[in-house]
Amino acid sequence: MKQAELYARARRIRLVLTDCDGVLTDGGVYYSERGEEMKRFNIRDGMGVVRLREHGIATGIVTGETSPSVVTRAAKLKIEELHLGIQDKPGRLREILARTGLTANEIAFIGDDTNDLEILDMVGLSACPGDATIFARNVAMYHCQAFGGHGCFRELAELIISAQQTAIRV
Repeated sequence: MKQAELYARARRIRLVLTDCDGVLTDGGVYYSERGEEMKRFNIRDGMGVVRLREHGIATGIVTGETSPSVVTRAAKLKIEELHLGIQDKPGRLREILARTGLTANEIAFIGDDTNDLEILDMVGLSACPGDATIFARNVAMYHCQAFGGHGCFRELAELIISAQQTAIRV
């Protein structure tokens, strides 16, 4: 996709939704005899959430996981759109659109795997981490250089902020 079209799409974004594992995390999970113990989140991605909020853009997580660590991370970052255990991501997107009054063109989504393909194809701006599966890369409009859990969400956030600031200056 050409940069002019990418920026035009980014200028419309009012809500950035993300998958969790493989995007906000590197996809790794630490297990003990008690089960899942920890996931690693990137502080720079968290700053991406803060910066988007400062620019009037909401954020949300839509994930098939139900991990307590995701709840803790979302609470710390004051993410209001938290959707856990979602197997039908396109259906959840339709619910979010109906509730918020936003259009699909005002939504960005970043995902990394086959369970994200439909929602990636529905939004105004879709992205994937640099280490996403080939399936996600074939659908996503923007391919981050950063890998999952290593700043890809921040990269997308800065792209959107930059595009919107450029629109203001013109």
